[in-house]
Amino acid sequence: MRSSPRIYLRALRPKQWTKNLAVYAALLFAKRVFDHRSLLHATLALFAFCFLAGGIYVLNDWVDRDKDRLHPEKRLRPIAAGLISSRGALLLWAASWALGFTLAWSVNRHFFALACGYVVLQIGYSLVLKRMVILDVMIIAVGFVMRVVGGGLAIEVPVSNWLYLCTLLLALFLGFSKRRHELWSLEGDAAGHRENLSHYSLPMLDQMTSVVAASCILAYGLYTVAPDTVAKVGSDNLKFTVPVVVYGIFRYLYLIHKKGAGGSPERVLLSDFPLAVAVLLFVFGSAWALYSSAA
Repeated sequence: MRSSPRIYLRALRPKQWTKNLAVYAALLFAKRVFDHRSLLHATLALFAFCFLAGGIYVLNDWVDRDKDRLHPEKRLRPIAAGLISSRGALLLWAASWALGFTLAWSVNRHFFALACGYVVLQIGYSLVLKRMVILDVMIIAVGFVMRVVGGGLAIEVPVSNWLYLCTLLLALFLGFSKRRHELWSLEGDAAGHRENLSHYSLPMLDQMTSVVAASCILAYGLYTVAPDTVAKVGSDNLKFTVPVVVYGIFRYLYLIHKKGAGGSPERVLLSDFPLAVAVLLFVFGSAWALYSSAA
């Protein structure tokens, strides 16, 4: 059982690979979805991020294995549970990064350089930066932005300032929501699991979450009606996706405060039907606004 491929796959956390779908943002908003070459490069970039992130998860789980054994959920992870030895974790980490960097190089040199920067940033997070209050969430947000920028580099289109800003704010919202869930669920043991949680408080995190949620809604709303956006899209139809964005963020806040969710954004997305529907409506609504005007 210790050598089961399924256990090694679990260690790579495939459920969290949904975060890497942010790579497709540039493909969607640059109207390149039906361009076969761009779609191929974006997909290669997606899998490159999946394997690079998987290696980072393995590294992070190995570094935190002792603390994870004290966590009610993380103790079930393969490395913390002792299902994968240190040698096995090292081999899995090396294989995952070797495949990830190979895929990144096959996209183009600019994407490969960004992939290297992403890995360096995440290593710094795993070893040092995750202990620094507020900066820890900022690093998580930058990781999301790098996925979006990477998607743009993969298909060789510039990422707009609006997309950069909206991605950053949404990632901060998810990051502070995750810290809130950790602080709430672990209660008195929070600092023992993650040192910097002792510097947070629920009222503080609620305020930060509210600020970035409102900023995210405002930024996206302004983006949809900005003159340069209307000129590029060919209409102002993107504004019709704003209510979906508002609902999605408010639904997430509801799940945080009433259902105790928020610890794992990808789990919330996959388990909450209304939120999943909202995401699909946003994707299809954006595609309609972009491609119907192009036709």
